[in-house]
Amino acid sequence: QVRVAESGGGLVQAGGSLRLSCVASGSILSINGMRWYRQAPGAQRDLVATIGRGGDTAYADSVKGRFTISRDNAKKQVYLQVNSLKPEDTAVYYCNADITSYSSTEYGLRSYWGQGTQVTVSS
Repeated sequence: QVRVAESGGGLVQAGGSLRLSCVASGSILSINGMRWYRQAPGAQRDLVATIGRGGDTAYADSVKGRFTISRDNAKKQVYLQVNSLKPEDTAVYYCNADITSYSSTEYGLRSYWGQGTQVTVSS
C-alpha cells in the first residue's frame, strides 16, 4: 500500500525557518509531480509549491523568494524549506504526489495525500 507522510512542522517565531519533509513509501513504480499545499483554519486548501520529476518548480506568489521546494527521487522524498516565516503562513501543510503503483489493489497512477504537518508562526 502506498503511503505519503509529512514531518518537520512546529511552532516558530516570525522570521524563523523550518524544513518540511515528505516521504512516499510502499509499492511505488514511479513518482511524477510532487506538491505542497497548505490549509489555514476556516480556509480552503491552497497550492504552495510544485516540483516535477525533472526538478522544474513553481510557487504561489505569496511564498516566492521565501520557500524552496526540492526533491530526492532516489529517497522518494520532497522537501519544503520555509524561510522568513510570517504569522499568515500558519497552516497545516500537506504533501501531494502523483504516484504509479504496482500493487494489485492500487495498480496505476493515483494522487496521494499525506495527513499534514502543522506549522504555527507566532508574532
